[in-house]
Amino acid sequence: MNIFILFQAYPKYAFDYSVKDPHTGDHKTQWESRDGDVVKGAYSLAEPDGTTRIVEYTADKHNGFNAVVKRIGHAQHPQIYNNHYEGAGNFGYH
Repeated sequence: MNIFILFQAYPKYAFDYSVKDPHTGDHKTQWESRDGDVVKGAYSLAEPDGTTRIVEYTADKHNGFNAVVKRIGHAQHPQIYNNHYEGAGNFGYH
């Protein structure tokens, strides 16, 4: 008689990282932890409009995946003025 018993390791981990590159403007962070079937984490990133997006999330077998998204700061869109344009595709707009 052959008896096979499978033992599964209890899933548990944690990690975090961040990037702050002044040359490219790439600014982001992330952390996540898992303890059994419960995952918690968050990440943030700098958006091109000057705001920061923050996402906080949890996941478990009872509630599924849930995320809360926040935006910090005020979006800024630079004004671009083009008073003179010559060439194909002008369509008469100046």
